[in-house]
Amino acid sequence: MFDFLDQYPYLLPVIIFFGRICDVTLGTLRIIFVSKGEKNKAPIIGFFEVLIWIIVISQIFSRANNLISYVSYAAGYAVGNYVGIIIESRIALGVLVCRIYTNKEPSMLVKMLTERGYGSTTMKGMGTKEQAYIIETVVERKALKEIDHFITVFDQNTFYTAEDVRIRQKGVFPKSSLFFKRWRLGK
Repeated sequence: MFDFLDQYPYLLPVIIFFGRICDVTLGTLRIIFVSKGEKNKAPIIGFFEVLIWIIVISQIFSRANNLISYVSYAAGYAVGNYVGIIIESRIALGVLVCRIYTNKEPSMLVKMLTERGYGSTTMKGMGTKEQAYIIETVVERKALKEIDHFITVFDQNTFYTAEDVRIRQKGVFPKSSLFFKRWRLGK
C-alpha cells in the first residue's frame, strides 16, 4: 500500500503527522459525540478513527526508525487534539441551560428572550446584599453568543452560568432553521 515510501522515505514523517492529525481529530469528536448522547454518530467516527490509526501505526512499525518519525507522531497527536476542539466548537453541538443572575427587574430580558423564541423561567432570590432575580433558559449551544448579547444589552454587570444539558423534552424553543429537522419524528 505504501511501497512508494521505499523510494521516498522522507514522506513517511509527513504521512504519519497528517494521519495522526486525522485520527486524533476523529477521536476527539467521537468522545464529544458520546458525551452528548449522539449514539449513532460515535461508532461511525470510531470506525474511521481506528482504521486511520492502524494504517499509521503499521507504517511506524514497518518503516519508522528515526527520531523525526516519532516526533511527527507526537506532533500529529497534539495538533489533532487542537483541530478536534476547533471543529467541535464550530459545530457547537448540544443544549445548555443558562442561569442569569441580576439585581435588575428582569421583564425586559425575558421579553427579549421571548421575542426570539426562547422560553424562560424567572425566580426571586436573595443575593449576598440584596434581592436578586434568577432567569433560566434552555438554548442550543450555537445560540450562546446571541444570549450573551441579550444579557449584555440588558445589564453589563449581570452574572450568568451555562451548563450542558443531556436531555430536553417539551418546552419553548426557537423554530429550527435546518430543513430536515422540520420532519423529524416527535416534533
